[in-house]
This record gives sequence, C-alpha cells and structure tokens, in this order.
Amino acid sequence: MTTDARPVPTTAIPKETAALRAAVARVVASGNCSGCGACALLDPGLRMRLDDEGNLRPTPVDDAEEQAAAAAAAPVAPDAVKRFEDACPGVTVRAVHPATGRRHPTMGPYLRVWMAWATDTEVRYRGSSGGALTALAAWMLETGQASRMVGAKADETEPRRTVSVSILSREQAVAAAGSRYAPTASAALPEALLPGTVMVGKPCEVSAVRALTTGHSARPGDDDPVLLSFFCAGTPSQHATDRLAAELGSPAGTPVSDLWYRGRGWPGRFTVERPDGTSSDASYDESWGSALGPAAQWRCKICADGVGESADITAADFWRSDERGYPVFADGAGRSALIARTERGYDIIVRAVEAGVISVSPIEMEDLAAVQPLQTTRRSTLAGRLAGATLAGMRVPRYRGFGLLGLALPRFREVVRVARGTFRRARARRAALAGRRS
Repeated sequence: MTTDARPVPTTAIPKETAALRAAVARVVASGNCSGCGACALLDPGLRMRLDDEGNLRPTPVDDAEEQAAAAAAAPVAPDAVKRFEDACPGVTVRAVHPATGRRHPTMGPYLRVWMAWATDTEVRYRGSSGGALTALAAWMLETGQASRMVGAKADETEPRRTVSVSILSREQAVAAAGSRYAPTASAALPEALLPGTVMVGKPCEVSAVRALTTGHSARPGDDDPVLLSFFCAGTPSQHATDRLAAELGSPAGTPVSDLWYRGRGWPGRFTVERPDGTSSDASYDESWGSALGPAAQWRCKICADGVGESADITAADFWRSDERGYPVFADGAGRSALIARTERGYDIIVRAVEAGVISVSPIEMEDLAAVQPLQTTRRSTLAGRLAGATLAGMRVPRYRGFGLLGLALPRFREVVRVARGTFRRARARRAALAGRRS
C-alpha cells in the first residue's frame, strides 16, 4: 500500500518515535489499517492523508514547517507502542462484557433497546435514520452537558470530501447530520480525548478512543468523553464517491455546492447539488449497493465489530421488513434503533426522553437483529474470512471475546465457503500488492 507523502527517515527521529512509526507501518502494510486516526494522537508527526487507493492512512509529515511544528509538540511517550497496539483496531479489538446488562452474540452488550426518532422534524428529516444521535448530541451541546461534539461533515470548499470536525453549537450539529460514506479519521482530533466531548464516530474510531481513555472499561468515568456510534457496513474509498458523482454529471474539477449520502428523507438519496441550482441523485440501493459498498476497504471486510460495542449509545437503521424478514428500503419517516450500552448511555437517553428531545418505544434486541442481516451474517461467518486470509499469508487483527468460533459452528458449511472465497481474494490481493511494490 502506498501513500503520496515521502516517509521521514527514522534515523532523524527519537527512538520512541521510530518504534511507534515502525508499528504503525506494519499495520498499514498488512492492510489492516481502518484509517481511524488514533495513531496520529500518539505521534504529532503523523497526518492522516488519502493514499493512492483513496483510503486515509497515517503518513509522516514531509513539509518543513509541519516537521518543525511536530518537533515542538509533545514528544512521543515511552509507552506509545504499547498504547498503540492496545488501541489500534488493526492490531486488537476487544469485545465489551459489562458487569451489568446483557450481551447479544451479534449485536453486542446492552442495557435497553428502543425504536427512536428525533422529535424535532428538521433533525429527523436531515438524519440518516430518525436523527436520534444528532438530536442527542445537539441537546447535550445546547444544555451545556457537552462542550464540543467531534464528528464528520462535508468539506465546505469541496463537498465531495468528508472532514472530521469539532462542533460547538446545536446549529452546527444539525447542519452536519447524515451519514458520510467516505474516509474519516475523527479519532485523530485531540478534542476526542478531552472531558466535555461527545463524539459521534464509526465503531473503529470509538473503540480506539475508548481504549485510549478508559482502557476498554465498560464503566467510563464522568470526565471521559461520551461516545456515540452507529452500525457500520464499512468505509468506502474516496474514489467511489468521486466516481459516483462523476456518473451523476459532476466529474472531478467541476464545482459542487453540496453532496450528501443519506438523510433529508429516509433512507435518503445520494445527492449532488451544483452552484447553478441543478442536482442529480441516486437511490440508497444504487449508491450504497452498487457503488459505495463494494469499494469498502479490506479492513472493513474482516471487521468483528460493525455494531459499535465500545460506545455509550449506538444507533442503527430500524428497517421495515418484508415477509421474509429482510429490510425494505422504501421511503418513509426515519426511525432509529437506539441501544444503551452503558449506564451512562442509559441515563442520557432517559433524560433526553424526559426533555422531549427524542421519542422512544421499547423493542427487543432480536427485533433489531432480524432487520440487520448484514451484521449478523458478517459476525457469524467472520471466522471463515479470518481463516481464509490467514491461510493466504495475510496478517489479521486479534479479536478478543467475540466468540467467533462458537458463532461459526452452526453455519459450518457457509463458513467454509466464505473461507475459500476469502483465501482466493486475499491471495490475489497479496500478489497485486507485491507487483505494485516491485
């Protein structure tokens, strides 16, 4: 895997920095980097930049001014490698087993589960599936329960791109509502670790921040950031967004005034708006199913936690289903499934309901699992993917406490098929990478 930047010679940097960058480089070279950005918090000399494949990857700064700024920042700590290997989703991910509450084999830990939606009609309309996370974060900012929100939004100057930002007001939070199916690195923002932060991030970003702040504890302290996550099917390459926008009449180099993936209706349409007032769009099935989903990076295809286990609160689409139980993507009023994973998360939801911020209706976790076949199938067959990749000579992350072998046994034949397919694809990928390096 390559990057556009030139690496800084390790002989010119302290041994702690050299050791950390070597550890980071191993994860990137293995293809297991998710692009979360946590390593950039541990090394001020790293920046998250798009590589040739359109994925965010940590890259040593190569500009003289940036090098000087990095040198003046706090030095890399002696235990940085240990902290990195404990937090990096490309090295280790731990399942959460709280002392209170229950644990579902594919949906993760929970205290309670609800169907939920924002009571504010604008927030519900702009949100990806009911606007529940936006409503909670905006309310916490507005009432002073949080000092800032860390999340992602469209780049103001180039809306095809997605940027991680620190948001300070309800208005900014609502403006940033809606999923961004593109590379982000919210865990790279220093504000993500600060007291008073409410972070809305992908499961890998949230897992990394949880590890860096509480060491995976299922009982975060009052000063730890509040972590909100969502069900994630993977992070597509930036190239997928660029190609889809081009197919809709906005090729690279042409002006775009706004671009969103979902929201503004449920499930919402991938939409490109141009300065002349014209726009083009594609359905959720066309955009995610045909263009974006197939372009997800390798690490996402071997992910054990697409359900945000490390969050205080996790949201998911609570799809309507057909007679077979499969999701129906027809337009309608958005509704989320909202999972309280920690006692703090439960308290936030209860108080938000009392304040009239969200409306909720209790559901069973099995109801959610039934309309999330991708998440249940992925975790239940993941042992096959990991085995296939390993047999092909690839490194894979260590997944602790997910019970993957136990989930695989009832679907043994399917798991074997998955292993064989992954072996073929992984071997082809290794050959392509080797050819690119030669």
